[in-house]
Amino acid sequence: MKFNWVRHFSCGSVILICCCIAVAFGHAATIGVPDSANWVQLSPASSPPARSYLAMTYDAASGKVIMFGGDNGTAYLNDTWVFDGVTWTQVATDTPPPVRAAAQMAYDSVTRKVVLFGGYNGRNYLGDTWLWDGTTSQWTQATPAHHPTPVTGPMLFPDPNGRVDLFGGFDGRFYQLRMWQWTGSDWTQLFPATVPYARSLAAVATNPTIDQVVLFGGLGDVNPNNTWSYNGRTWTLKSPVTQPLLVYAASAAYDANINAVILFGGGSGGVDQNTTWRWLVPGGEWRQVATTQSPPPREGAGMAYLPALHHVIVFGGQDSEAPLNDTWQFMP
Repeated sequence: MKFNWVRHFSCGSVILICCCIAVAFGHAATIGVPDSANWVQLSPASSPPARSYLAMTYDAASGKVIMFGGDNGTAYLNDTWVFDGVTWTQVATDTPPPVRAAAQMAYDSVTRKVVLFGGYNGRNYLGDTWLWDGTTSQWTQATPAHHPTPVTGPMLFPDPNGRVDLFGGFDGRFYQLRMWQWTGSDWTQLFPATVPYARSLAAVATNPTIDQVVLFGGLGDVNPNNTWSYNGRTWTLKSPVTQPLLVYAASAAYDANINAVILFGGGSGGVDQNTTWRWLVPGGEWRQVATTQSPPPREGAGMAYLPALHHVIVFGGQDSEAPLNDTWQFMP
């Protein structure tokens, strides 16, 4: 499905966009960062229908990956699925969030709930907040006294303190650079001394072993072709010698096997990519991972680390606007 708003970036290229980046993190870490790895396609007994710009993250309360909504090319979706490492299972919920694509969600380890915010439903940019309880497999709409601007493509990620943070997004007119934190019942605006340039659709993930958030790329009026890190207090603009091609709607997740954030795919100038990169904390560098095979190019896919598998998985997305429903695991 083509969204009804376009933005110009990178020397006048026109990109049709919506925003959703999957964010996940693991809990154990080992040392060892290989120069080569492999992607292996999984064959679950059942899978969600094809879609892109879904919201996906790991839910530690249930020990499963949760996936919600997205766009199947003809309609916006609001179904909920979970993946246990063997198969995908659709969950019948009493009150699911309304249909949307380009929302994002992350796990709050303090409240042990997944927080979902934002998105686009074909008519409106959304500013509602929903909570997923993995122990009951139910959604609940939150009623915060304050909330971020309704946006598509916000970046949600676990703060080093365990809460869920939100940065940026696009409200239909402007890219945002405000930062918020979910307290468990309300959104509180944060005021770091430095923040990244306004953007949406960036790739973001948290490395919990060093309490570092890494953000790369996306779309914005000011050049988004840069890498930022966040330590729970302020953002720092990094200066890697090498970094990935500027991409939007790429997927990122922390891989506990190599104690590194990996980045996969994304769109660049209207062309979907399928390269894999890892963020090296010592020295603050990106390095491309040579893979023996790789998922097909895609943007708007979901990505999360699943401890039950001990691997990062990727699901769905779209390649040249054709929605996908394949599941892959990263094998470093």
